[in-house]
Amino acid sequence: MKVFKFITKNKGKVEEFRAHTKASLIDIAHIDASYPELQADTLLEVAKYALQYCKAFHDPPFIIEDSGLFIDNLAGFPGPYSAYVFKTVGCDGVLKLAEEGTTATFKSVIGVHYGGNIKLFEGEVNGTLVHRRGTMGFGFDPIFEYKGRTFAEMTTDKKNLLSHRGKSMNKFINWAQKLYNG
Repeated sequence: MKVFKFITKNKGKVEEFRAHTKASLIDIAHIDASYPELQADTLLEVAKYALQYCKAFHDPPFIIEDSGLFIDNLAGFPGPYSAYVFKTVGCDGVLKLAEEGTTATFKSVIGVHYGGNIKLFEGEVNGTLVHRRGTMGFGFDPIFEYKGRTFAEMTTDKKNLLSHRGKSMNKFINWAQKLYNG
């Protein structure tokens, strides 16, 4: 089994990763640490910066994950600034800006630092913003509806099958298994 250190302060993300990798030959070791989040226009830029920053403090292989909610009628805002916007105005503030029924895309980038190299995996899912529903998940999950249910109304396993993070995790898992298992 190959162990990847997951550097994050978000325990919800760790739970999702562990649930998604339990059937693979990959184990996730949580490193409860933060790193400065670059204020950039794309998640890819944020992830690359985080990997470079973290390599000074952590030995590879390690992973980071950054995600964002890109709202169509707000020209993609909050996008890579989602964590800050969530902490500042929360789900209710975003709904005041965007209105219920607005289409949006959740995007995820997983960055891996291994053997002196980096690799990035992207995933995304389209949905609609709705009034808060559900008690599971974290962040904007209660207001992001996908095919009739918010992510906060789904179990972790169900969300992992459908979500932006689940899609980027699938790509990461497939890559890691090929890399380390031939």
